[in-house]
Amino acid sequence: MANAPHGGVLKDLVARDEHLRENLKAEAHTLPDIVLTERQLCDLELIMNGGFSPLEGFMNEADYKGVVDNLRLADGALFPIPITLDVSREDIDRLHLAAGSRIALRDPRDDQALAIITVEDIYRPDQVKEAIQVFGADDPAHPAVAYLRNKVKEYYVGGKVQAIQPPTHFDYVALRYTPAELRAHFKKLAWRRVVAFQTRNPMHRAHRELTVRAARQRQANVLIHPVVGLTKPGDVDHYTRVRVYEAIMAKYPNGMGHLALLPLAMRMAGPREAVWHAIIRKNFGATHFIVGRDHAGPGKNSQGKDFYGPYDAQDLVMKYHEELQIEMVPFQQMTYLPSTDEYQPVDEVPKGTQTLDISGTELRRRLKTGAPIPDWFSYDAVVKTLRESYPPRAKQGFVIFLTGLHGSGKDTIAKALQVTLNQQGGRSVSLLLGDNIRPDLDTPFSATPEEHSKNLQRLAFVAAELARAGAAVILAPNAYTQASRDAIKDTILHQAGPGGNFFGIHVATPLEHCEANDRKGVYARARAGEIRGVPGVDATFEPVERPQLTVDTTKQNIPEIVHSIVLLLETDSLL
Repeated sequence: MANAPHGGVLKDLVARDEHLRENLKAEAHTLPDIVLTERQLCDLELIMNGGFSPLEGFMNEADYKGVVDNLRLADGALFPIPITLDVSREDIDRLHLAAGSRIALRDPRDDQALAIITVEDIYRPDQVKEAIQVFGADDPAHPAVAYLRNKVKEYYVGGKVQAIQPPTHFDYVALRYTPAELRAHFKKLAWRRVVAFQTRNPMHRAHRELTVRAARQRQANVLIHPVVGLTKPGDVDHYTRVRVYEAIMAKYPNGMGHLALLPLAMRMAGPREAVWHAIIRKNFGATHFIVGRDHAGPGKNSQGKDFYGPYDAQDLVMKYHEELQIEMVPFQQMTYLPSTDEYQPVDEVPKGTQTLDISGTELRRRLKTGAPIPDWFSYDAVVKTLRESYPPRAKQGFVIFLTGLHGSGKDTIAKALQVTLNQQGGRSVSLLLGDNIRPDLDTPFSATPEEHSKNLQRLAFVAAELARAGAAVILAPNAYTQASRDAIKDTILHQAGPGGNFFGIHVATPLEHCEANDRKGVYARARAGEIRGVPGVDATFEPVERPQLTVDTTKQNIPEIVHSIVLLLETDSLL
């Protein structure tokens, strides 16, 4: 028998509102709307299918404050993570948001109306307090804090939703189960005890052994329940991971395990996240939940220390054990014993016994370099899948980002580097100069600051897509602020997949030299007031932070500079 949902009732809003679907769909056409972000979309899907039971919408201020301060909703129910719908002041004014407003919530991918929210309240949260209370520190090294600072808008809208339809998925549809569907599946198979395993990483032999061991100890079946929503930036993409999960399921005894995908946007909140994960798996019908070492931890903080202790997550889940009503299965790290060809928890290995391990960092190094991965660590089918998605360094794309003043020589360096890389061969080489994808269509410095920012975003997107496909990209836009440079780098690192190899190069040619050799007369026109926004005249070129290479055309010739860039790529095994 499947576990009871959190709060006693599965809040399946899609089933609840099915009889109203056509009326709600028609009403949505008449309403102002909010196009959801990717994280809001993940949250809404789990609100509507009951994965976040007992929630029936985005948290109002009372629920939000209770969760941030005490891990509890206003009615006292345990819930550790704030689920919020963030909007800007402009959104509030544009949509005329107020208590009682009805707003359609739309899928950002196809613009379909998914639900209607009835606004209960609009409030301005203390986001610094949220970071400290929920994530443990207001430290941008934490991915959720960085998201809170850079992506989340300043106001939250609270209110219950009525479901029109769930989001449409085109990938791995057969592996996507709602809580009601997964519960029905367990019932059909007569699974009375189900151990759920949470993961956002590829699985290897150690994970298989850990889950089988948990099932054996609890006389249960195994639910492999990986996250395929938003995970930590830099994680292996979910398409690759699902192919890995499908390959590893064949290694379980027939009938022992089942694979289902979870469209969750993780927060990497460590102990609180572990409690949240337990609640979600309880809603999906699991009776047991594996909590490992440093569960949902984001890694190191700005001081180089772990954000959370290795067993803080297990301790917090145990603290709320009676309320959660899902049995935690605690596990330490598994290690390989070559003498017996088996995996054991590290705390059960006799002192002096030889053990072998491969860290995540070492695994990534072997994948990038093509070094062998032993069969004691993983399975051939898993390694083959990972190698297909993560080619060796010499086949990966990269982005060379040149920044400097107008006339610094960055365009000349970029063109010379393009010739050199074309001569090298092995990759296509793309050159993106100036502010625009087609710089010949626009006059330099003619764009407004808003247009300039959008142009840089477009360039970064194009560069990321090219690098993802294995190209060498030379990017030399007019990016004069550190914020714009950071935004370009962030796009490359997070969207280019295995091509997310980024090299920032500051062409630090002095202003006097740039102006003296300005054949196009840009500086003269700026000083005459004919054009505006020219760094060095009426705009500031902000200092370049942490470039991988700094060059100066008054001290080095172009071949020397190009050679130094080639050496940088060679040092990183990309050439």
